[in-house]
Amino acid sequence: MPNAAVQIQQPILRQLETSWHNDVVIMVRDRLPKVAVVLLFLFILQRIIKFFIGRMERVAKDSTTHVARAAQLRTMATIIRGTVYSILGFLAFLQILNLLNFNYGPLLASAGILGVGIGIGAQSLFKDIINGVFIFIEDQYNVGETIKIASVTGTVEDLTLRLTRLRDADGTLYIIPNSQVATVSNLSRDFAVASLSIVVDASADTARVLKLLKKIAQDVATEEALKHAVMTDPSVAGIDNINGRALTYSISARVAIAQKDEVLRALRTRIIDTFKRERIPLGIDPANMLLEKAVAPDPTAPPPQHPLISA
Repeated sequence: MPNAAVQIQQPILRQLETSWHNDVVIMVRDRLPKVAVVLLFLFILQRIIKFFIGRMERVAKDSTTHVARAAQLRTMATIIRGTVYSILGFLAFLQILNLLNFNYGPLLASAGILGVGIGIGAQSLFKDIINGVFIFIEDQYNVGETIKIASVTGTVEDLTLRLTRLRDADGTLYIIPNSQVATVSNLSRDFAVASLSIVVDASADTARVLKLLKKIAQDVATEEALKHAVMTDPSVAGIDNINGRALTYSISARVAIAQKDEVLRALRTRIIDTFKRERIPLGIDPANMLLEKAVAPDPTAPPPQHPLISA
């Protein structure tokens, strides 16, 4: 009996050996060259992507004046690297399955059905990501800039492909999906306009007020600490509004974004000091307010005529 079992096992082992030998020959002769060509093509793609990502990282490293833009370039480089490497890894995995003669058709069909279901349930997520990509590419706004989106005005604290984090002047943090970013008002690009309205009582000489305001604006524009902030000569147009005895004058100038508040503070301080020294009333002077007074009757005036009352 043992000899019969050994005689039965030997043909089976020879068939397995022959089958494995044939599979190895087919793999080396037919599949392995194709897989090698595909892997070589994927390697070339990986080197090309690595070259462009390296360029982006070098530009971000050399960009010392635009820190926020450099951070965005690094973020984009990381996202592109992760996405492309994932795709290339997935393609390499499929080639390995093909090398092992694994039928991955049903697996891909199942994954496709699952992907359709996930896509239907995550349409807003994909819309966020797509809109975020365009925000990055078009450079609509950067971290640290003051913008107005979705009826909210604030400073951008963080920007990803899906979300924009915005903090307003009260310290409230708003988390806005990028799909809701339809219209962007960027308040931090190129320059800002520093506008200041001054209300003066009508008793002050108009020509004198205008002369003083022009001198104050020019002094602020040429001040050592602010001369680099003021980009154009300040403009004092004249009287913008009349409200009773209140006359409104305005000063405006194109200034650097980050120094708008400093220029306005300097203008306010100089205006208050100068007008106080020159005795020009800001606002409405209470001494000039019109008050109703009781008028004493004139003894020389004729008596008032009263209508006759008939009996």
